[in-house]
Amino acid sequence: MSDRRDRLARARLYLVCDRRPEAFLRAAVDGGVDVVQLRDKDATDEQVLEAAKVFRRVAAEHGALFVVNDRPDLAVAADADGVHVGQDDTPVADARAIVGPERIVGLSTHSPDQIDAARGVDYIAVGPVYATPTKPGRPAVGLELIRHAATYAPEPWFAIGGIDRRTAGPVVAAGARRAVVVRAITEADDPGAAARALREALVGEEARVGSA
Repeated sequence: MSDRRDRLARARLYLVCDRRPEAFLRAAVDGGVDVVQLRDKDATDEQVLEAAKVFRRVAAEHGALFVVNDRPDLAVAADADGVHVGQDDTPVADARAIVGPERIVGLSTHSPDQIDAARGVDYIAVGPVYATPTKPGRPAVGLELIRHAATYAPEPWFAIGGIDRRTAGPVVAAGARRAVVVRAITEADDPGAAARALREALVGEEARVGSA
C-alpha cells in the first residue's frame, strides 16, 4: 500500500490512453511515464480486462502505476493499482469502498470548490488547463486554477488538459509539478521520445522557476 503511494508521490508524468499495442506502452514507460491509465469508453468489460493484462504487466515491469478509468469494479478485477473517477462517475466514497484502502483513488476537478472539497482520494487532476478534444464540451479552466491548486490542493496533484512540450512551461510556472497527457504521447510518431521530452520539459522548467 505505501509503495503505491510512494510511487505516486514521486510521479511526474501520467499518460491516459485507450487500448494500445504493448510496444507503444513499453516505449511510453521507457520514456518516463510514471502512471498509465486505461480509458476506453467504447470497449466492453471483457476488452478492458484483456487489455489490462498488458497494461498491468508493462507497468509492473517498469515500476509504473496502472490505473483504470471510471470503473472501480474493473480496477479490482484487473488487479490494477487504482481507479480514476470524474465528478459525474462513481462517488469517491463508493469507489473507495469497492477498491479498498490498498489501491489508489484519483478524482478529476474543474473548479476551486471541487479542489477544496476533494476528500478521501490519493490524488486529484486539475483542468482542463487548455481546451482539448479528449474532453469535448468541457471549457478550459486556464492557469488561474493551477495557481489555486498550487496554493490549496494537497499533494500530489496533476495538471491536465492540452499539455504538451510547448505548453508545459507556463503550467509549471503557474505551480504544477506533475502533468497528465493524452495526445502529446498517443499522437506522437515516437511515443518514447515524446515522453522523454515532456518529462524534461516538466523537470527542466521546474528547475528554472525554482532558481529564478
